[in-house]
Amino acid sequence: MPVKRLLSRLSGKPDPNGFSVRFWGTRGSVACGGASYARYGGNTSCLEVTACGRTIIFDAGTGLRPLGDALDARGPHPLDVDMFLTHTHFDHICGIPFFAPFYRAENKFRIWSGHLSAPWKTRDAVSTLMTAPIFPVDPAIFRAQIDWRDFAGGETITTVPGVTLKTHKLNHPNGATGFRIECSGKSISYITDLEHVAGAWPDPSLTEFIRGTDIFIYDASYTDTEYPDKAGYGHSTWRAGLELAAAAQVKLYVLFHHDPAHDDRAMDQIVREARDAGKLNKIKVIAAREGQTLTP
Repeated sequence: MPVKRLLSRLSGKPDPNGFSVRFWGTRGSVACGGASYARYGGNTSCLEVTACGRTIIFDAGTGLRPLGDALDARGPHPLDVDMFLTHTHFDHICGIPFFAPFYRAENKFRIWSGHLSAPWKTRDAVSTLMTAPIFPVDPAIFRAQIDWRDFAGGETITTVPGVTLKTHKLNHPNGATGFRIECSGKSISYITDLEHVAGAWPDPSLTEFIRGTDIFIYDASYTDTEYPDKAGYGHSTWRAGLELAAAAQVKLYVLFHHDPAHDDRAMDQIVREARDAGKLNKIKVIAAREGQTLTP
C-alpha cells in the first residue's frame, strides 16, 4: 500500500487508534520566526508518534510547548507518556521547562535517552539546563511524576504495549540515538543529528536498521555545496539521506532538521532537487512541515 500523506492544521488530532507521526518542530539548531519560515516551520525538533493507542514523544525542542498545550486540550487525562530524546543538545531539550503537562500532578512521564556516558544521566542533563544563572527554576518545580530512564544505544525497548522501539547509535558530537518504531506491521525511522562518513556511506549497519521503513525521517540539514564548510558539525545532507534511503529501500524519505539559513524559498528549491533525484531511485521525497501528520 502506498504511503498516505495527511496534512492537517495544529488544531487537528492524530488517530488515537492508528499509527502516525505529527511534526511539532522541524527546524535544527535554533528556532526561527517570521513569515519566511511559515510553510516548513520554525520550532526545533519535536515529534508526536501515535502508536497502538499510545502517545510517544520524540525530542523536546521548542515544538514541545505547543504539543503540550494540545495534549492538555485534547486529553485523555491523566497522561501516561514516554518521551525519547535523540540527545541532550540545547535545541532538542529547550522546550522541557515550557511543557504544560509537566506541571499537572496527575500526569506520568518516562523520559529516556541513550547517548550519555558515565557519570552523566538524562536527569543530570536536563537539570543542568534548568540551573541558575541559566534558568530561574530547577526540575523540582514539575508536579507530574517523572521517571528518568537511561539506556545504551543499540538496545530494543518494549515497555510501550504493542510497540517495538529499536535504537541505533549515531555519529554526532557527544553522541545521539536513532529510533525505529514498529507497530501493527508498519514502521517509522527517526534518524536525526547524524553526520555521514564520506567513503563509508551508506553505513551498512544503519542501512539494515532502517531497511524497508514506511516513513524514514532524516537529518537533511545541508546541501552538497554547504556541507564542506559544515563538516564536523554533526549533521548530514539531503543527498546522503537519499543514498541511505535507496540502499535501505524505504517507502517515503522525509527531509528533517532544516537549517536555520533555509527559509521557505530555499526549502522549496531543496525539495525540488531532492524529489527529482529521488525519482531516479524510485524514492518518494518530501520535507517535514510543522503541523503535518504522516501515516504509514
